[in-house]
Amino acid sequence: MEVYYSSTRDNSKMITASQAILQGLSADGGLFVPDHIPALSLSMRELAGMSYQETAYEVMKLFLTDFTEEELRTCIARAYDAKFDTDVIAPLVEAEGAYYLELFHGATIAFKDMALSILPHLMITSAKKNQVKNEIVILTATSGDTGKAALAGFADVAGTKIIVFYPKNGVSPIQEKQMVTQKGDNTFVVGIHGNFDDAQTGVKKLFNDQELAAEMAAHSLQFSSANSINIGRLVPQVVYYVYAYAQLLKEGKIADAEKINVVVPTGNFGNILAAFYAKNMGVPIGKLICASNENKVLFDFFRTGDYDRNREFKLTSSPSMDILISSNLERLIYRIAGSDPVKNAAMMKSLSEQGSYQITPEMREQLSDFYGNFADEQETADRIKAMYDNTGYVLDTHTAVASAVYQKYVADTKDETKTVIASTASPFKFTRSVMNAIDPKYDAMGDFELVDELSRIANVAVPKAVEEIRTAPILHDHVCDKTEMKAVVKRFLGIG
Repeated sequence: MEVYYSSTRDNSKMITASQAILQGLSADGGLFVPDHIPALSLSMRELAGMSYQETAYEVMKLFLTDFTEEELRTCIARAYDAKFDTDVIAPLVEAEGAYYLELFHGATIAFKDMALSILPHLMITSAKKNQVKNEIVILTATSGDTGKAALAGFADVAGTKIIVFYPKNGVSPIQEKQMVTQKGDNTFVVGIHGNFDDAQTGVKKLFNDQELAAEMAAHSLQFSSANSINIGRLVPQVVYYVYAYAQLLKEGKIADAEKINVVVPTGNFGNILAAFYAKNMGVPIGKLICASNENKVLFDFFRTGDYDRNREFKLTSSPSMDILISSNLERLIYRIAGSDPVKNAAMMKSLSEQGSYQITPEMREQLSDFYGNFADEQETADRIKAMYDNTGYVLDTHTAVASAVYQKYVADTKDETKTVIASTASPFKFTRSVMNAIDPKYDAMGDFELVDELSRIANVAVPKAVEEIRTAPILHDHVCDKTEMKAVVKRFLGIG
């Protein structure tokens, strides 16, 4: 059955998956959603015998129905290849009674690689399918991980350019070094004076700037997005929850049809939304546990039904979650509003103008699958230390937030359901925070001294992604105010 896509703010027009991938964001500011969530066509027992790549095909073919089998299999083969440092792509590690789904074995050691390794191939295929002659300009805001993963995916891909904005003082030293050393004649990296929400809001404004779109079209250019708002980012993320369940079944850790819970450290809401989609496809998932850091806007939302970004923005040791506007939540709001674009658009307008909105009691009833909680900075550090002291396994700061919230969930509910925790980044990406949590004595070391010491105490080789930037030259030193983003983009594109 074909799947078509429409905007969360106007569902009168349906487009194909490839068209939605190319556009990234709807012209009305809404996000593209499927007209239905397809059911898995194979049993979990059948999927248990499949590789990651085979599982990816079985899931993605159900959403990307205008791609041929050859097109989709080619995209998957090019994405999930030797750039990952393990053949299984997303291994499961058991520690302290939970299963950590390691999503950081790709080229940039963060979970964003899982989707951004394939997005360039989906996008170029989509362009060919739709006879697009323009050069595609990927425009992205990042809270740390998306930027580097997108840069790595699109660098030197013919027919594309990529521009990444990041908060200048809002990412880790390793994250920043990864971005500003990025090679590729088609890449452009800019730090902004502001936070991630400023960068994301600025990017959305550029997407909706009709005057800029016309100027770009005159130069045979058009925008698309590599942020998690692109449906081409969301669909590949569904795969790893299907794969995780199938692997637990294969290894005899769970019985057929036994439910599991899923914990996700959450910022922009795409990763946990993918788990929600997997559940609705038929994966036996019970609770979706949404873990926040001190920027706990999602925790407060699930607790009260009020989404309110009018609060202090906190810079934490888990910067990829330092977000007050969780863009992908709009897809869930649209769904629980009965797929009513008028209701959804009104709430998003309220968020834009007043910084908040409130859902109805009827909508709240549809969120019973979700549990929200948060971990503060001390709880995050304590969790890293306890896990290391007890098992020798080292968590990054984001995964530690998820692990701490999982402990709170079990304490609150006494629910002992087997649980998968999305491990979204390598600890090598946040070495100072991780090592300080294990022992404050490490704070005297330099960034790359810490890398080597982490490798020693964890008995894990330094990832290639970190070794590569140890001595790499800075290639991008652009910084601007958040009000200057349009002018910076036009300068890079040579159109103003």
